[in-house]
Amino acid sequence: MRTKKAFFKLLEERQRSGKIFFRPILMQFAAQFIGKSYREFYTDHNTLVDANIACMEIFGTDALGLISDPFREAEAFGLVCEYPDNAVPKPKEYPVKTIEDVADLSNPDVYASKRTFDRIAGARLFRERLGEEIPLIGWIEGPLAEACDLVGVSDMLIKLAMEPDFSRELLEKAAVTAKDFARAQIENGCDIIGMGDAICSQISPGMYREFVLDLHKQIIQDIHNQGALVKVHICGDTSHILADLKMTDPDIVDIDCMVDMEKAYEVLGPQIIRCGNLDPAALIEKESAEQVYNHTRELVESERGRPFILSGGCEITPLTPVENLMAMREASILR
Repeated sequence: MRTKKAFFKLLEERQRSGKIFFRPILMQFAAQFIGKSYREFYTDHNTLVDANIACMEIFGTDALGLISDPFREAEAFGLVCEYPDNAVPKPKEYPVKTIEDVADLSNPDVYASKRTFDRIAGARLFRERLGEEIPLIGWIEGPLAEACDLVGVSDMLIKLAMEPDFSRELLEKAAVTAKDFARAQIENGCDIIGMGDAICSQISPGMYREFVLDLHKQIIQDIHNQGALVKVHICGDTSHILADLKMTDPDIVDIDCMVDMEKAYEVLGPQIIRCGNLDPAALIEKESAEQVYNHTRELVESERGRPFILSGGCEITPLTPVENLMAMREASILR
């Protein structure tokens, strides 16, 4: 298992050898890259593993990941989804509407549920195929994101404002399963756990502190107790909650393109690795390879000597030209 000190050393060694650590989020792009549908990628761990390894070999990524879609835990809780060929799973009906539904909700066995077990099996397969050297990033949904997956985003935000007891009880149950799912992935080879809680960028600092902060602390502490690191992923503008995120003790924080990297460094400090933050749509997908290279070089040069992972601000889009991702890789090589 990789300690924080060892991972910092790995980043430093990469820079000394002339390369910034490179780990973009690859999902539908990776599936398409090997000629598979996104549906195959998120329903079959064999496809997910094949796609990630193919991208690692071609684009020189420095870590592998199990991120795929946000509904694995929700389906373990009882959500029923449709699976479009090239879109995320689509909920048919949200199962939680009342506080009685929350009380009746049972925390699932993540080894018994088909979709959570598929991700666990993916971790095991990665390690079987590639050994222990390459960092492997598992993935869980944060408690507020998971609540939204079970209630619906708009309705859950209303619940936060209007029904605090409902919200607390549901988020606490979600946190239990987040810990269970993280632990299972660590047991099967993950040394970093990504926690996606994107909806947190859409709530106020006060609401984050009231409902989410302590649960993030608990989940992160539990993962640390298992010997793994934590990578917090919150899409969007997180400037207003960065100071609170620091209090949760994450090892890595994803920074989206709306957030100023220098300000993020000022708030988070040198003991938290920032990951990001090129615009995945306006820049990486739509600009020329030369422009992608130039913007990436500017970011890379500004981060020399700091603990930093080069990535897009969020997922690399499926429409991104291969040459643009290659330009990012080339720009990660220090000169």
